[in-house]
Order: sequence, then C-alpha cells, then structure tokens
Amino acid sequence: MADNTTRRTVLAGTAAGLGLLTVGTVAADEEQVQYVVAGGNPQQLEREGFTVVHEITNANVYLVLGSEDADPTSVNGVNGAFEDFTYELDVADEPTEAPAGELEDEQWDKDLINASDAHEHATGDGTRIGIIDTGVYDGHPDLGNVDTDASRTFTDWEESAHTGDVQYHGTHVAGIAAATGAEGVTGVAPDAEIVSLRVFPSEGPLLASVGDTLLALDHAAAQGLDVVNMSIGSPPQPSEENQEGYRIARQRVVRSVAQRGTSVVVSAGNDSQNLQQGGWISLWGSIPRASSISATTEADELADFSNYGANEISVGAPGEGILSTFDPNNEALPGAEYASASGTSMSAPQVAGLVGLVRELDPNANANQVENAIERGATGNGRGDPETGAGRIDALETVSGL
Repeated sequence: MADNTTRRTVLAGTAAGLGLLTVGTVAADEEQVQYVVAGGNPQQLEREGFTVVHEITNANVYLVLGSEDADPTSVNGVNGAFEDFTYELDVADEPTEAPAGELEDEQWDKDLINASDAHEHATGDGTRIGIIDTGVYDGHPDLGNVDTDASRTFTDWEESAHTGDVQYHGTHVAGIAAATGAEGVTGVAPDAEIVSLRVFPSEGPLLASVGDTLLALDHAAAQGLDVVNMSIGSPPQPSEENQEGYRIARQRVVRSVAQRGTSVVVSAGNDSQNLQQGGWISLWGSIPRASSISATTEADELADFSNYGANEISVGAPGEGILSTFDPNNEALPGAEYASASGTSMSAPQVAGLVGLVRELDPNANANQVENAIERGATGNGRGDPETGAGRIDALETVSGL
C-alpha cells in the first residue's frame, strides 16, 4: 500500500481530476476534512481519531470527519476512502418559455410513449417518487402532489425541512415524472406522490456534494419510496479517475437502496460521449443497480447531446424540448410557470414516472423486476443497443405486459 502522503495525493488528485471541488468543514478548534469511507466500522474509525457523522444503512459506508493529514485507508477493514467533493448540474442548454395555447398539445413526449393510453391501466396511484435535485416548487398548480412533510434538504451533511426549489431544474424534472395535469401539463404518473430531496445549497455556487447525495439516497430508501430520480451529475470522467474508494462507496449505497425496494434512475449525461468504448464513466451512472437513461427526440432518434454506450444505457426516453412545470421564482425565466428544456435530465424522469405505473400494478416487484418490465416494454433494437439500451420506453406496452 502507498504511504500516507502518496495516498492523500491520489485522493486529492481524484477530486481535481474530476474537475470538481474538494469540500472542507471547519470545526470549533481545528480544521476538519470530510471523508467518505467504504468499509471498516464506526468503533474502529472513532478509535483512530475520526468522528463518524453518518452511517449509510446496510452499505458499510460512512461520512466521517478527520484531520487534514489523516488517512482513513490506514484503518483496519477500510476498503477505500476519498475526500468529499462537489459537482455541478450537467445541463444541455437553457430552458425556453412555453408557447401560448393549449399546453397539452405540446406534450409530444407523452404521446410518443403512449402515456395517456397507459393511464387507463395505471396512473401511479399509491406510489411515491423521490426527486434528488435542486428542490421542487410545491406552489405550482400542477404539483399539488408534493409531500412537503416527507420532503427534505441535505446540505453540508445536515438534514433539514423542505424549502422549495433553489433554481428551476428540480421542479421541471418533477413535472415530467408526475405533474397532476390540474391546469397545464401531465406527468407519466400523475397520481403519484412527489418527495423532494434537495441536495443543492440555497446560497453560493450551485454545487452538490457526493456525501449529501448519498444521504438523500439513503433517506429515499428509508422512507420506502418506490423510485428515486437523479437527473444530476457532472460531465463524464476517464475510467482512471474512478478510484477504488469512490467507486466502492457509490456502488454499495446504490445497491443498498435497490435492495430495500427503491429503484434508482439516473440521467446518462449530455456530452455526446460514448461511455463504453471511450472508457468513460458518469458520476451516478456506470453503477450496477442504477438505470442510466439516454435522451431521444420527437423523431425517435438519439438526441445529439446525449451520452450513449453499449452496456451503459438501460433504456432511452424523450429528452429534447420537453415541456414541464417551472418555478416562477427562477432567474432564468422569471414568472414562467411552464417551460421547455432539453437534456438527459428530462429523459430520466420519464422512466421514474413509468416505475410508478409499474409499482402501482405490481407493488411487490423488486427494483430488478421493475427494470426488467420497463426494458421488456421498450420499443427498439433490444438489449445492448448503444444508443437506447433495450429501446425507447413505451408506457402502454410496459403496463400491458404486467
């Protein structure tokens, strides 16, 4: 094993190579560093001078504080560790305000995936969809199904109450998955309940930390949510940046969440990158048990911005020019309650909503069975297609096949 100095250089280089920022925390008496640790146990970590702040359920992953020159990997049983870091939203382009007229007519995406026909069989009633994002504006007329009591904020490794959206992204994503259609637009699962899990701060740069995101994932599973949508992440990184502790921690937490019955749906990213042959990884994709979703167009083709890759993409879903709910308090389009946006951020919640339909009809299905049902119902070239995996989703075919 490398010595402490070399190991800490590798850990710091991991964050720097990812093009992200290392996060630090200041304690009362001395500067403390936030570490994400995979392996070991709380008692052992505490004996070696670390403060265990959080333990991720059934994952053997811990969020700990330690001195700047500490090396968590020297603790007996620890498989890997890294300094927590932050990342930006990976957005394809800026949103545009919704056109005048009947908004329902502009929802080509729901027509393409046969969502309305699927609603004759299921609407997501009794299911709960978690949105790990910038927050969700619960004052929107089409988002009266946000459970504000269950919603949470995770920043600086602390959990607090729901406080709405700090941008617009989470509100737009939530509407794609489960807008009620009360006044303007209808989501894939309009009768599902939305739980906002905000991981971006209300002040300063719009950066989320890996640690806060892990806490949000753990909370989603602990609350028994049917699915959690993660339309968040950074541009893809070369495989050599996928350091051991970083990879192990992500895999263990996502596996723990899926084993507890919560499906994990993530956006594939917006960099036109081949994630397989190019040897790249995405922040929350490229993990077993996480369904990575590419973006397709109205012409039923892969969007030019979407990442792709054989064995990386689960399914594709509409993600270009998608109309949805908007927070009128945003700075991008002040006063707008509806807007169109593009990105794999918009394709992932189409699938999260479809999980809600599947779980309504088969509430005992586990995460793997739900994913298989969605893949079987997809329209395309079959499993392994580098652009859309099992194909572009079809809500009617999926629910009809249950």
